[in-house]
Amino acid sequence: MRYHFAIAIGLIAATPAFALDMPTRKAGLWELTMEFVGRNLPGQTMKQCVDAATDKLMNQAYGGAGKEACAKQDVSKAGDTMTIDSVCKFGPATVTSHAVVSGSFDSAYSVDVESSREGGPPMPGGGKNHMKITAKWLGPCGAGQKPGDMIMANGMKINVLAMPHPGVPQR
Repeated sequence: MRYHFAIAIGLIAATPAFALDMPTRKAGLWELTMEFVGRNLPGQTMKQCVDAATDKLMNQAYGGAGKEACAKQDVSKAGDTMTIDSVCKFGPATVTSHAVVSGSFDSAYSVDVESSREGGPPMPGGGKNHMKITAKWLGPCGAGQKPGDMIMANGMKINVLAMPHPGVPQR
């Protein structure tokens, strides 16, 4: 259960936003697939119901580090591609990331993130990570779904807006 929860949180803001002003995804049901490149971990797929307000709240709550934690946050845009290079400090660890976000937040997009961590406690798999996320819009949210609902592959449903997060108002 804890593993699925961690994956869900990782998928919530399926962009390496680092508290940047990312585009809002089209309202409705999105399917998100996360792949851990070079790791012996299965890919994870889930569905997420969003509207503009919840997408913005989730990006603020789970989208990564704020400017105060990052010594570097370089963002460049070319067409439908955004490249983000950052160096951020999380306690004793320094994380260097390179992310490429491409596609349309109205229909389908992908995120490719490579990161390395120095310092902090040892982590499984070492300090390097490579993750790919693909997201596609499926249509309107289903009956009984409300913005913030995440439906895991095993059918478990949680609403991220019901989870407490410092600095984000509960709805």
